[in-house]
Amino acid sequence: MIVIERVGAAATVQDLGRPGWFHSGVGPSGAADRGALRLANRLVGNPEGYAGIEVLLGGLTLRAKTSLLVAVTGAPAPATLDGTPVGHASVLHLAPGRRLRLGTTRTGLRSYIGVRGGIDVPPVLGSRSYDTLSGIGPAPLCEGETIPIGPQPRDWPNIDQVPLPGPGTTLEIHALPGPRDDWFTDPAALFAGHWSVSADTDRVGARLDRADGPALQRKSSGELATEGMALGSVQVPPSGQPVVFLADHPITGGYPVIAVVTDADIDRVAQARPGQRIRFRRAAGTG
Repeated sequence: MIVIERVGAAATVQDLGRPGWFHSGVGPSGAADRGALRLANRLVGNPEGYAGIEVLLGGLTLRAKTSLLVAVTGAPAPATLDGTPVGHASVLHLAPGRRLRLGTTRTGLRSYIGVRGGIDVPPVLGSRSYDTLSGIGPAPLCEGETIPIGPQPRDWPNIDQVPLPGPGTTLEIHALPGPRDDWFTDPAALFAGHWSVSADTDRVGARLDRADGPALQRKSSGELATEGMALGSVQVPPSGQPVVFLADHPITGGYPVIAVVTDADIDRVAQARPGQRIRFRRAAGTG
């Protein structure tokens, strides 16, 4: 068992989501940075899809009620065990009563805590993820809450720490043009100049402001019939500020999608903080 003693901006339970419910109007949700959750689970010897804790901007304190093996990945929030600094993306042992504290991360948005055995809250529609858009899944964590840990898997961790590269000043994000790029006078404008992440960003999507370069202009103000929205869709509302859809995105929408971010780069967009510069690049093979 784990006791949540302090919650910062927000902390939720997330796994790799609940695919297969689009027909019922339910999106997959899941960890915004899937790679970081997978890594946390691998470090503690879990299957990659086990549920962990997604922490926004750090600030979380938890206390072990039983002996635990944990790992912190994603945004590099400074971590301490009973006041002693510990490494990022490393395997940590918490004896009963010990406290893991995450400070405020200076880069990135979301840190992930993997626990050997996984967070064992009841699944909803096959997933333990909390969907901020629909409210489906376990409620966000709150101070004083005790959360259960599942049975330990048979596999044992075989690595102590993973070296990770630091973030660059500008994110190079690859995207496939379309499917509605023909709704714009110059769709190539998306790939010209730089964008910056707006303060209006969350698990639903990252809204972008134009830092430099041409604006996105539609050919007409006509309405587009509602259609399905994929993870990574770059939807452009009338304001001309594109929104990159993330884990909790709506499954349908009526604004044109000028491009779709490649699956390999979605996790990087999910870690982009307000003010972070982004430059779009055409995915290989798209001209």
